[in-house]
Amino acid sequence: MSYNKLAKDIVELVGEEENINSLVHCATRLRFKLNDSSKADKEALQNLDGILSVVESGGQFQVVVGSHVPEVYKEINKITNIEGADKAPTTGPKQGIGAQIFEVVSRSFSPLIGALAGAGMLKAVLTVLTMTGLLSETSGTYFILSAAGNAVFYFLPIFLGITISTKLGANPYVGGTIGAALLEPNFTGLMATGDVSSFIGIPVVLMDYSSTVFPVFIAITIYALLDKFLKKVIHKDIQMFLVPMLSLMIIVPLAVIVFGPIGVYVGDWIGAGINFLSDKSGWLAGAVMGAGWTFLTVLGLHWGLVPIILENLTSGSDPLLAMVAASVFAQMGLAIGIFIKSKDKNIKSLAGSTFLPAALSGVTEPIIYGLLLRFKRTIPYIIIAGAVGGAITGIVGINAKSFAFAAILTAPAFSPIGSFLIVNFIALAIALVLVLVFGYEDKKKKEEATTESVVTEEPKAQPLLKQEVILSPLTGDVLPLSKVDDAVFASEAMGKGIAIEPTVGKAISPVNGTVSTIFPTGHAVGITSTDGAEILIHIGINTVQLNGQYYTPAVKQGDVVKQGDLLVEFDIEKIKEAGYPVTTPVIITNTSDYSEVAGTSEEQIVQSEKLLTVIV
Repeated sequence: MSYNKLAKDIVELVGEEENINSLVHCATRLRFKLNDSSKADKEALQNLDGILSVVESGGQFQVVVGSHVPEVYKEINKITNIEGADKAPTTGPKQGIGAQIFEVVSRSFSPLIGALAGAGMLKAVLTVLTMTGLLSETSGTYFILSAAGNAVFYFLPIFLGITISTKLGANPYVGGTIGAALLEPNFTGLMATGDVSSFIGIPVVLMDYSSTVFPVFIAITIYALLDKFLKKVIHKDIQMFLVPMLSLMIIVPLAVIVFGPIGVYVGDWIGAGINFLSDKSGWLAGAVMGAGWTFLTVLGLHWGLVPIILENLTSGSDPLLAMVAASVFAQMGLAIGIFIKSKDKNIKSLAGSTFLPAALSGVTEPIIYGLLLRFKRTIPYIIIAGAVGGAITGIVGINAKSFAFAAILTAPAFSPIGSFLIVNFIALAIALVLVLVFGYEDKKKKEEATTESVVTEEPKAQPLLKQEVILSPLTGDVLPLSKVDDAVFASEAMGKGIAIEPTVGKAISPVNGTVSTIFPTGHAVGITSTDGAEILIHIGINTVQLNGQYYTPAVKQGDVVKQGDLLVEFDIEKIKEAGYPVTTPVIITNTSDYSEVAGTSEEQIVQSEKLLTVIV
């Protein structure tokens, strides 16, 4: 492959150099900020030899290249004058206000999604236990488990205060304190005396801020601006106590006098508008949501609906989660259909592995990036199935009673449960039948695949040549790649492997070999073993944006290492506090050179234990 030609093709297809505002790269992808993303030819890029995928996320146009991304990046810098630095946009703003708002919402909710989904699942389980009479609603067990399920929702202003502040660059603990002030007993106790109190003579309308979203978003946004201003005008020697003190003195009163009531009213108005549309034309609202949810997910805009959903749930129920469930089940039908229809063992394996996370937990990104966007012929199937299921949902009047990703196991979170399952299995069946009847590949690709299978049929009978064991570089909990919160890794576009949630901040070499790549940020290391396995250890997700903070590399590119040699030290807690997961994919980037990549069946692992086996 000519990296120079690939670099020229990429620059041309993203709209030429004048359309590139900045460019950086991580372990697997080129991260462009484009002046005008509409000038980029995404489809042509995805069809280039050497490009694994193209993803637009968080205001970035990401071109997934794979392990040879440094070489392509160097070639791009040779033929352009970009060199990573931001330039003034030439054709418009690099990111519109709408995109900025959605990015803040997305980054603020992302760290909480696991807790929200887990708590929602627990509430669904409690519903089943009480419905079947296995658990009494007056028992201590029920109240304890109910507290576990309700806590993240009740104290949501605190958690959002932390995550929003982190995203906006303010002190996350002061942000959390602002959220906590809205729930503090002395303040909430004022409601026992009436609906109105006062602050230095100014009337304060008292409201219940538990489980609210919009008030804390407004308050923390203003706090972030105030924090930056105070740090400019206050001497750094007294900033540590004076900036937080003044921030709390100013923002908390403003929150309860102005921001809080406005946020509550905005949430109520939005919720009322959605409910009005659902009441007037439930089938239309459902059809639009069911057909469009997949594409909102692809664009990252689905996070913008989470605050609305949570606001609706504070009133007891939400129609949106129920309407978009049809899209999720349609994607499950797509995965089943491709699993049944495909004769390619790799595609069949991918379809089966992407179905399980969707069915059990409602996580469908692996289906979207691994199947739907790969086989674009199936996009109309998802639109049709999602629209039909969503429309029926709107007509029947199905609602979510608690926050939960739509899945088979979370059905108790929706009411009526029976109607929810029937309607969504209709959507699943429609997508499944469309795949079985009309296929999933374009005719041209199907012919190429058929030719390839004929050519490669004979080598399947070749005897085993060799195998290599890859030991664990980390100590921690073992996860399948499908659980990684990054679609490129989860869909195995970078190669097969396994992920580890580390509990010790040290990564060692899993093999004897050579350090082929070590990023200046220290977050990713590539090693080529003496037997030829190319291994990528990517410590954390999107951690390239930390610019090397909390990472201390112990090796450099070209070093010869032995199994057990220290590669990188990293601070797990600081990385998490910065808002980034430390989930670490360990990928065999030359997977195509092997007939099988098998992972350990253990749930926990320590350094130097057997992690992967690659078989030629």
